[in-house]
Amino acid sequence: MKKSLLMLGALLVLSTSTSFAAPLNNLAEEQTAVGLSGDAFYIEHKFGDRFTLGYQSIDRDYYGDMKDIYGQYQFSNTLRGIIGNRDFDYTDSALYLGLGLQAPLAPQLDGFASFIAGDDFNELQLGAGYRLAANVDLNVTYTNFMPDRGRDKDELAVGATFKF
Repeated sequence: MKKSLLMLGALLVLSTSTSFAAPLNNLAEEQTAVGLSGDAFYIEHKFGDRFTLGYQSIDRDYYGDMKDIYGQYQFSNTLRGIIGNRDFDYTDSALYLGLGLQAPLAPQLDGFASFIAGDDFNELQLGAGYRLAANVDLNVTYTNFMPDRGRDKDELAVGATFKF
């Protein structure tokens, strides 16, 4: 059932052409995650049992640096709502909204799909995180950044997340 939900979510994400740069992390209450994934650095902290606040910095080559402040609200074990603000080097900042799905695929392996949509861009992300240790994950992520003006940027990245 969980694999079916993840596949349905992945199809939904692919059909709407939108996502999010930092991987979706399973955090315990009051736990913090710091990570690197391709051209992105992120830090996030889970306040209580449902809300996560985060910051990320992304280098999009010819689009310059992008800095996000975001929140995630965990509706269920597999579904999250995402709201954030992205500050672009080349234009004004933009508010975005999105959804994220996460589900176990195998022991120690979680799959995730997320999407965000802003006024001037959409972003799609699909990936998986493998738990190397209780506080260390290895992530493989595909991200597609789609600005309204300019070229899309596709990226396949390997990253790591440290939780404390």
